[in-house]
Amino acid sequence: MNRTIASLALASSLAAAMAGGGIATAQDTGDMEKCYGVALAGENDCAAGPGTTCAGTSTMDYQGNAWSLVPAGTCEDIALDGDRMGSLAELDRDLP
Repeated sequence: MNRTIASLALASSLAAAMAGGGIATAQDTGDMEKCYGVALAGENDCAAGPGTTCAGTSTMDYQGNAWSLVPAGTCEDIALDGDRMGSLAELDRDLP
């Protein structure tokens, strides 16, 4: 009986993680949204292009394929150095 309960708990946890896309997506609810191109090097919340693992893996400031969670509705208003702006979609700029 205990083995069945443990198996069900493990299966439920894995299914929830896979359906949600991982821990970072679980945080992406409520009043927060993913904002690409606003993180400083090594300070992204997740996604930093091919060959990276996730949080803290961006290698340059404002890397376009790395995102950070920001308050909902603020991403596209974030102005950075030069004429860079935050984006709700992955960007092709400032890539290593």
